[in-house]
Parts: sequence; structure tokens; C-alpha cells
Amino acid sequence: MQNPVNHFKAALKEGRHQLGIWNTIGGNTVPELLAGAGFDWVLVDCEHAAIEAVEVLPALQAIGQHHQVSAVVRPAANDPTLFKRLLDMGAQTLLVPYVQTAAEAVAAVRAMRYGPNGIRGMAGMTRATRYGRVEDYFTTAEDELCLILQVETEEGLNNLEAIATTEGVDGIFIGPADLSASLGYPGETDHPNVREAIDAALERLEALGVPGGIMSLDPPDARGFIESGSRFTAVGVDLVLMADAVRSLRDAF
Repeated sequence: MQNPVNHFKAALKEGRHQLGIWNTIGGNTVPELLAGAGFDWVLVDCEHAAIEAVEVLPALQAIGQHHQVSAVVRPAANDPTLFKRLLDMGAQTLLVPYVQTAAEAVAAVRAMRYGPNGIRGMAGMTRATRYGRVEDYFTTAEDELCLILQVETEEGLNNLEAIATTEGVDGIFIGPADLSASLGYPGETDHPNVREAIDAALERLEALGVPGGIMSLDPPDARGFIESGSRFTAVGVDLVLMADAVRSLRDAF
């Protein structure tokens, strides 16, 4: 059998905007629900959520039932051991947090690739190879793998061009929360200086021809970021949506 197509990566290459939603609740039920809700991609978060690497496998299986929905996984750190485990589970797109330099970008690329161009360990009996059924997986895997790097500090913005144009990087995700803290306005993601930095970063990425993305939980703001050039935009977080719904229900009574 052939290696499954990475629809998220293909859409970015074609310039089609991809609408996403965040999964922070462990298990397979919530990611399955999110995957069936009509979004283009679902991110399984191992950085700020109580989701360990071992829990990603059932989430990927649940999301994978919806063949046109892409799973994106955010590892806890830019760590080749974490990459290796997630990729072997069948993750095809990783969103790597807190990348600040071109050297860190190169390290992430090498962790995505088999030798001689990288350091990803080889294992044949994995979900990624569909348990040995994907033909020539070790020489074709890279074609369908997608690497998104998260830039979320002032230093990262200063190095944006070098990070974004690193060979093997498929896109840049701007992290507004950490960026607000780095710029001196912790938690004020709507501060004019923070918004100016985000808009400028998206414009710089657009000029470079590198897809840029962001998260915004405010629909008007999200639409504004899309107009500014965001090519993959997350607009919801499962736990936030649940908290809002619970609060609204209680307030109704």
C-alpha cells in the first residue's frame, strides 16, 4: 500500500486556508468528536495539556476515521525522542513549540528525517508503516511529513526569516500568548504592540512564501488574522468550549 496522503501539507502547498481546532482532553472520544465537526485539522496538544505521548495513538486512530481531517500533534518540546515516538505512531504533522533560532529549526528538521539526512530511528512494525504494509516507507516517509515550527518570542521574531526558510520547514505558527509575555505584555494578546508584531510576522511570512498560522478564540480577530495572511488558523479549544458552555448553562438558571 502507498503512504497515506498528508492533506494538511498538500493544502498548505496549494495555498488553501485550513481551519483548525485544539484537542487538550485526553482519550479518543473528544478527538473523534472534534474530527467529525467539519474542521480541516485537529491538533493534539502534548505541551500544555495533560496528554502524554502514549495517549496520542488512540487520538490519531480516532481522528483517522475521518479521512479528510488532518491530525497535527504538538510535542512537549523540540526533542528527537518525542518526535520519533509520535512519528512512529503515525503522526504526519508536528507543530514544534518554542523555536527561537535557525539552529533549533535545523535540529527539528533532522529529527523528522531518517539518515543520512537526519537522526530519526528506524523501526518497521509501527502504525506509521501500517505495520509493514507501506511500500518503501523509509525512502518515501518524508514526502508526507509536515513540520510546523512555533515562533513565540521576540528572539524568534528577530530570527523569523532564518527559521522560516530553513530547508525542511513547511510552515510557521505564531504563538500569541507566549509572544505577549516575551514582548512585555503578559496575557495581553490584544495589546496594540502585540497585534502589530503578529500582523507584521504574518506579512513577512507571506512575502517569503512560507505558510503562517495562528490561534485566536475570538471570531472577529481570527478573521482579521486570516485577512492578514494566516494560512492555518485554530479557532477553538475543546476545554475552553466546554467551560464556556457550562458557564452559559449555569447562568441561564
